[in-house]
Amino acid sequence: MNNNKKSKNQKSQSKSQEEIEFLKMKITLKKLRESIGIGTSVITMIMPAGRDQLSKATHHIIDELGKAKNIKSRKNKQSVVTALLSAQNKLKMITHLPKNGLALFCGTVEDPDGKERKTSVMIEPLKPVRQKVYLCDKRFHTEVLERQLVETDKYGFIIIDGHGCLFGTLSGSVKTVLHKFTVDLPKKHNKGGQSKERFQRQRLEARHNYIRKVAEQSKKWFFNNGQIAIKGIVLAGSADLKKVLNSSDLLDYRLRDKVISVVDINYGFNNGFTQAINLTQEKLNSLKLIKEKKIINQLFDNIRLGNNKTAIGVKETISALTDGMVETLIVWDSLEITRYEVVNTRNERSYLHLTKKESEKSSNFIDRKLKKPLKILSKIDLFEWLLENYSNYSSNISVVTDNSSEGSQFVQGFNGIAAILRYAKSFDYDSDDDDSDDFDFFNANSDLSEDSEFSESGSINDNTVNFEMFF
Repeated sequence: MNNNKKSKNQKSQSKSQEEIEFLKMKITLKKLRESIGIGTSVITMIMPAGRDQLSKATHHIIDELGKAKNIKSRKNKQSVVTALLSAQNKLKMITHLPKNGLALFCGTVEDPDGKERKTSVMIEPLKPVRQKVYLCDKRFHTEVLERQLVETDKYGFIIIDGHGCLFGTLSGSVKTVLHKFTVDLPKKHNKGGQSKERFQRQRLEARHNYIRKVAEQSKKWFFNNGQIAIKGIVLAGSADLKKVLNSSDLLDYRLRDKVISVVDINYGFNNGFTQAINLTQEKLNSLKLIKEKKIINQLFDNIRLGNNKTAIGVKETISALTDGMVETLIVWDSLEITRYEVVNTRNERSYLHLTKKESEKSSNFIDRKLKKPLKILSKIDLFEWLLENYSNYSSNISVVTDNSSEGSQFVQGFNGIAAILRYAKSFDYDSDDDDSDDFDFFNANSDLSEDSEFSESGSINDNTVNFEMFF
């Protein structure tokens, strides 16, 4: 029993880590997409996996270095050569391409403040890439990788009736028919020539064999290497066979546990598949929000109880996190706060966490005690910093959206960042400290939403992301 619990925890941690890597990838690609090159000098290179693809890519770079000599602009020529040499050095670090291929983004870009910065990023795509890409342009081309970032939870469908069965999947907006077969079941009434009891036995035996075949086929189409390859399963049909299948011990218990809906439809096969998707679309969309609803409601419950086991807003949350008190960090996926490392005239370092609007005010970069300007040593998007560092403080992290009523209230009330603490803590601030968070306090007696009954946790794709960042 303990081993099973340990295994489930390990799988949960693995999926959580995959989600974090997925988010890191999104941040990296967003940075690359928004980077502006110096002239037409930044390089995008995407290579599919293959035995000789690495050597081909290496030779391609050598050829491009030769062509770069003909560039008339001295500055642009130097920028192109620098980018190519950076890409060449990256490829020297590996002996073979990863199974999904490899993407390289190299070049000198200009920051919004006008400063030039060399960028060299190597990414393994989430999924295998098929086409080769080489572009030397004024911007990085991330389209191929960003198409892979579309959330693609895969759901299985079994369309079953007295005429046959269809197995299919829905991933995003992509509907796929995996397999279908027909069946010739005896009708409810015999045509004579045999006893009523014998005919009934034959009919029940035929139905049993049909259900057995459907159950066996479902393992074939919805499992991959012994693991379930779908997030949930929908059983649909015009008769009671779908209910018989759902309650049958012939259906693998792991698939039964994944059944999220049993629906009545008017058609079979492909038309029934389309109808089943239309009838369950809202249900499938709501499942994506279950996990975040659960953690936000846990935060709200703690606030109602008044147990001081919550941190609200950026100041309290970062303070609790760095003190090692945070059990679960809750962050909005569109959080727009920058973390600045600053130093005063006494060489004392500290951190500021400011919104874009606050960052535009020079008064926020004045030491309040010394009344002198602060020097900015570094800055980073706070969301990115949290993804990189939350585990250093033995914390968990839950990234939420504002797509549910709970999520919307969380963003509006707490500026999109809060935490559930391991033990109670009171937050006291100095009277002259006006750097407190500006947020609307949560009303503990408010009615959250009519759909807040969701309480089961969801899951994410089994995609892994491996990449290096060299910003």
